[in-house]
Amino acid sequence: MTRLLYSALLLLLTPLALLRLWLRGRGNPDYRKRWGERLGFVPVLPRRQRLWVHAVSVGETIAAAPLLRAWQAAHPDWALLVTTTTPTGSAQVRRLFGDSVEHCYLPFDLPWLVVLFLRRSRPSLAIVMETEIWPNLYACAQRRGLPLIMANARLSDKSFKAYRRLRWLVAPTLQRVALIAARGREDAERFVALGAAAGQVEALGNLKFDLERSPQVVAAGRAWRDWLGQGRPVWIAASTHPGEEEQVLAAHRLLLEQQPQALLLLAPRHPERAEAVLALVQAAGLQPLRRSGLGPVPQLPPLGLPAPGTGAVLVVDTLGELMAFYSASDLAYVGGSLVANGGHNPLEPLVLDLPVLSGPQVFNFREVYAELQALDAVTLVDSAQALGQALVSAFEQGVPSPAASPAVADWMRQNQGSTARLIERAQQLAGLSA
Repeated sequence: MTRLLYSALLLLLTPLALLRLWLRGRGNPDYRKRWGERLGFVPVLPRRQRLWVHAVSVGETIAAAPLLRAWQAAHPDWALLVTTTTPTGSAQVRRLFGDSVEHCYLPFDLPWLVVLFLRRSRPSLAIVMETEIWPNLYACAQRRGLPLIMANARLSDKSFKAYRRLRWLVAPTLQRVALIAARGREDAERFVALGAAAGQVEALGNLKFDLERSPQVVAAGRAWRDWLGQGRPVWIAASTHPGEEEQVLAAHRLLLEQQPQALLLLAPRHPERAEAVLALVQAAGLQPLRRSGLGPVPQLPPLGLPAPGTGAVLVVDTLGELMAFYSASDLAYVGGSLVANGGHNPLEPLVLDLPVLSGPQVFNFREVYAELQALDAVTLVDSAQALGQALVSAFEQGVPSPAASPAVADWMRQNQGSTARLIERAQQLAGLSA
């Protein structure tokens, strides 16, 4: 009965969901494409053993990449299907894996749409990244005998409180999952408190610690830095949100007073916001430069193009290049943290040996940030003024690399290995030998 009420409400909201896709298409036309997949009409895939991984958008796809590559290496006879819900996630899948994986959008969580999707996609094993709780999807998977894993599962304070109010719906949904692979002990305890059985939940660690330091990324970053200029301070503000870019630009203006040659790389979380961000740069009295206008991705700008001048801000409005631009920088500010968004992954710049700055709103990565603070590997600032002062101080004193700290390197190593643990458990559920 609870799932019936949920489905009825979702059915009523579906026209609004489609309208939202249409409206978002004003900024990114890809939101207006492939609606058939969102209604379950995905391509009919060949009948073979298939691992299906659902990764909502860009961040989840990046986190899933080591898992997908490891599975490809261990089980080359299996097909790999990756679903997303956003066009940016779709583009990231194609950029990382090309045609080596199958891809489509995940349909809305209505039972007949989910059944149609599962009949056409024919998965043998399912892994859902992060905390995606879909009552009809999980019920249909259980009915079909499809083992389903929630990977890298986490529950922030805010999410836990919200889900607890819906425990009548969440508890039976969680009980249909074969394995909840939680990031840590606290997350595991919260899933049990929401109704999962203790035997369903294991704290396997955070997959994001297994992020790869790609030689190709490092080489691309070096090439970008050669063009940007080796003798100037370069910092990146990554994954920023509305209301945050203004603060970042104010901080950069403070830095320019002391370091006139300093360059900011500004990478909004959603590239379709590039026009608005470019307008903010211009309104701040700075010179906007758009990455997509410099040449095709992922190539470098034409050789004859002059480097950004004094007061320039390079807006990174492309997908798949963030790690390269991290690698081209001296210091990273990780966004979503000077606004109440919860912050983004600080491990991405850290794996490239960048010092990390963040705002105080980092509840999405609370445990990671707490440990980084204990290791003195991150600086938290609470305003544009504080961010500007931290930048001035860092560049005046010489930006230290976290790689110089054995404690940070040891901490990273100790937290790695969750991908291997997850694959081992997935193989067991699929009846495979390691």
